[in-house]
Amino acid sequence: MSLVQALPAGPLDVIGDVHGERQALESLVRHLGYDDHGGHPAGRTLVFVGDFCDRGPDSPGVLALVRRWVENGHACAVLGNHEINLLREDAKDGSGWYFDERIEADNPKYAPYVRADQAFDDEMLPFLRQLPLALERPDLRIVHAAWIDDKINQARALRPGHVAQDYDRLEQEAYLHAKALGIPARLKAENQAWPYHLEDGAHCPPFMPAHADSELNKSQYNPLKVLSCGVERRGSEPFYAGGKWRFVERVAWWDAYTDNTPVIVGHYWRRIHELDRSVLGKGDQDLFADINPHAWHGLRGNVFCVDFSVGARWTARLAGQPPEQDFKLAALRWPERVLMLDDGSAAPTTHFLQAPAPALV
Repeated sequence: MSLVQALPAGPLDVIGDVHGERQALESLVRHLGYDDHGGHPAGRTLVFVGDFCDRGPDSPGVLALVRRWVENGHACAVLGNHEINLLREDAKDGSGWYFDERIEADNPKYAPYVRADQAFDDEMLPFLRQLPLALERPDLRIVHAAWIDDKINQARALRPGHVAQDYDRLEQEAYLHAKALGIPARLKAENQAWPYHLEDGAHCPPFMPAHADSELNKSQYNPLKVLSCGVERRGSEPFYAGGKWRFVERVAWWDAYTDNTPVIVGHYWRRIHELDRSVLGKGDQDLFADINPHAWHGLRGNVFCVDFSVGARWTARLAGQPPEQDFKLAALRWPERVLMLDDGSAAPTTHFLQAPAPALV
């Protein structure tokens, strides 16, 4: 077994980042024609691109559904960066449903939310540890954030069940690499000079070169981070995203993807309707600014991001607005290449440059 595993044969429904939005997930799979056990009368299979948890009202409920469907043989899934954070016990913004130390900071934004019970660790963490980082078959590839061949090949050499330990080992290697470059000392000096926490969105720091170099070293060195978080480059201005100030920016890696095999990813917060990204807590560059929400993208037009920002529904709730209006949970039907949303609407995707449509395997 490897962290890169085989996709099942037959037609698929690839679901984007869920982020604790259980109601949206139940609605979407019902519109897709699945029963409560994850079965489909036409023998279709659910595929999840990761990021099941954090920010939404019921992360434990979402994880329980996904686990049941996978264990019933009706679904498969890859890990997202939020599951890796959970397995590594790395408490981040929006994870107060699990980590006690996040409750005080998270409650003003995300409450109310269901908290994990005492059985969660024994029942759910072993399941998550066994999930791969990528899935593939001749006509399709699935990964949470980025399909980069050399990073995929490094993941192929790793076995499931130890992703947190492997990730931590690679982070330690990245730290030693950074230390050899003198980055930690510069990082400490920048932290001492800036009086506010970098999660404090009200105080914009100056551009911090050591923080940029540190973030970039981590994102480039650790292949598991690249596959689950994407490719980054050094920025030029600080921006607030994901609950903290950042100094590196995401790269549209698909513009350099030359393989013929299509890739479906999540992670990147696409939108059906045009809206101010600042309400999403996204101050970085918009990788989809000039891309139609129903369009495939990339150099060969064969990459599709199926994350349509359902993880931002908390912002609408906080503002007293209907959360379903702008923030959707989506599934891409394969090989039909039809996009279905949790409200039941469906539309064909466009500008797919691979022709003819791939045969089922």
